[in-house]
Amino acid sequence: MSDSFDAMDAEFDTVAAWTAEVVAGLALPDRIPAGCRGSGSPGALHWLLDHLQPQAQETFLDCGGGIGGPAAFAARETGVRPLLTDPERGACKAARSLFGLAALQAGSQLPIATGAIGAGWSLGVLCTVDDQPAYLAEIRRVLRPEARFGMIVYCAAHSGDLRLEPPEGNAFPTVEALERLLAEASLRVLSSGWTDHFAAFPANWEDVMATVQAELECHHRDDPRWKTAEEQSSKMGALLGAGEVRGKMLVLRPV
Repeated sequence: MSDSFDAMDAEFDTVAAWTAEVVAGLALPDRIPAGCRGSGSPGALHWLLDHLQPQAQETFLDCGGGIGGPAAFAARETGVRPLLTDPERGACKAARSLFGLAALQAGSQLPIATGAIGAGWSLGVLCTVDDQPAYLAEIRRVLRPEARFGMIVYCAAHSGDLRLEPPEGNAFPTVEALERLLAEASLRVLSSGWTDHFAAFPANWEDVMATVQAELECHHRDDPRWKTAEEQSSKMGALLGAGEVRGKMLVLRPV
């Protein structure tokens, strides 16, 4: 990796901004599949929404929401009003411009009142957070007592070192470690599943994502930031493909 930039910034900020430029040229129905790249298949998102049961017009928190595809999906499917947070300025700007979402630039400290949120999710974010207990505690803080909150957490299949090299900036808890983290944060698991049970993407989603990927490669293939982001994505794909890491879907409630 180049010393002049950070791998996480390249993946989640710079490439997010480039992706937004490509997605802006797509028809509105195609923007959601394009904005969900790397965030979970529609089957997994539907599973979460079915268990979360958010109410139409309810504020729905997407914590670490990237460029906004999953939040826009939740709004389309259930009528919620998404509130997206993300630490990267480029991602927040993209979520606003592509989907008209309310987006706040924020990391683990959420600029949200205690007990203000009744429903929401955080998809694939926990493994990228430096202080995982603090992140979960902050989510717990903003939830109402009766709230339901969904997560996709990428978990290491076994304790000890991974056999394959992980993406920079990622730390994958085991399922047992995740259970301890959630208990310490006073979050109770209501339902759980695995993303690989919903791994297939519909053909129209695959086509849109392939179009976006081709456009990004055409314009940025020689940029070292693109190469770094692709290396990050490739490492994650290899871990998932080898079964070293699996995506755990959770529906949580404050204790």
